[in-house]
Amino acid sequence: MKKISFFTLILGALLLLSNCTQAKENKESSTDVNQANKNIYIQLYSVRDDIKSDFKGTIAKVSEAGYKGVEAANYNDGKFYGMSPEEFKSEIEAVGMEVLSSHTGRPLEENIEKTNWDDVWAWWDVAIDAHKKAGMKYIVTPWMPTPKTLADLKQYCDYYNQIGEKCNEAGMKFGYHNHAFEYKEIEGQLMYDYMIENTDPDKVFFQMDVYWTTQGEQSPVEYFNKYPNRFKLLHIKDEKELGGSDSVMDFDNLFQNIDKSGVEYLIVEVEHYNFEPIESVKQSIDYLLSNENVKADYSK
Repeated sequence: MKKISFFTLILGALLLLSNCTQAKENKESSTDVNQANKNIYIQLYSVRDDIKSDFKGTIAKVSEAGYKGVEAANYNDGKFYGMSPEEFKSEIEAVGMEVLSSHTGRPLEENIEKTNWDDVWAWWDVAIDAHKKAGMKYIVTPWMPTPKTLADLKQYCDYYNQIGEKCNEAGMKFGYHNHAFEYKEIEGQLMYDYMIENTDPDKVFFQMDVYWTTQGEQSPVEYFNKYPNRFKLLHIKDEKELGGSDSVMDFDNLFQNIDKSGVEYLIVEVEHYNFEPIESVKQSIDYLLSNENVKADYSK
């Protein structure tokens, strides 16, 4: 009886060890699947030179790297990268990605009072129609001249509210993308804060570029807390590719405190590289896929 009990005990221990090993493998496999399925998007400016020489091949490589969709950076006269909206959408979807958003804008005249508003709104009507046909969810203005006065800045805020209203009517959302200069003062007021406070949240969101915010000596997390739910899109960017040895960003703190931002999508942008552009954007998404602080999906 003692022999039988001993061997039974050994067999039981082996079965328990096998079950634990299998459970660990299943957990690791599940983790790998979740990481691979994170909804990470890319600003196509990151591969701007490659796209010029080989659009189809480049977007195929971007998709293979794991990106779920794109933000365009080449809209002009109703076309994206020289293609009709329908053609552009078809090319992106053919490699398994979706068209999410586009950097598009029309600055006003230096002397805003001389703006021909009929021309401005005619331009936007064409642009909004093209973006809708391309399947865009968001239109983002990527830059503006620095106004000299708060009165000029207020006119821009009113302008953005009106664009936002037009985008809403077309089933899209309108936002503004920052650099570092928006964190300077105009007549004693921080430009970025003034813009957030003088635009309608139902009409204008802000696509925070977290790298440029830190370069403006500000904290992205502090802005998330100060202006909750105003940042539907985030540009996740660093000095060069994400996760590199020359990083200047504290991404762990950012992702651990992102909930109040209102973010719906993360968009990688790589402007400068240590490697070939396609390798840099691949390393960048690998960093986000392996970072346990990055959720699989922020849109839900």
